[in-house]
Amino acid sequence: MVDKVSELIIEQLHLPEGTVITEDTNFKDDLHADSFELMEMIMAVEEEYGIQFEDDELAGFETVGDVLSNIRSKGVDIE
Repeated sequence: MVDKVSELIIEQLHLPEGTVITEDTNFKDDLHADSFELMEMIMAVEEEYGIQFEDDELAGFETVGDVLSNIRSKGVDIE
């Protein structure tokens, strides 16, 4: 898991420190995030990496892996 993205998710979703996040972690089912929290998290990721997600990309963000794949598809090295 990418540490910075994990930190952003924990911070933006107000999760306890030490929360285990993997690429398979589901935002709604595992982290109980609502749509407002997800948008805040996405905005933080966009700001951190200097990218912007399109609306059709946002609709597919169910897991952390979905977000990571889209960051990588924009040419950002997050490893």
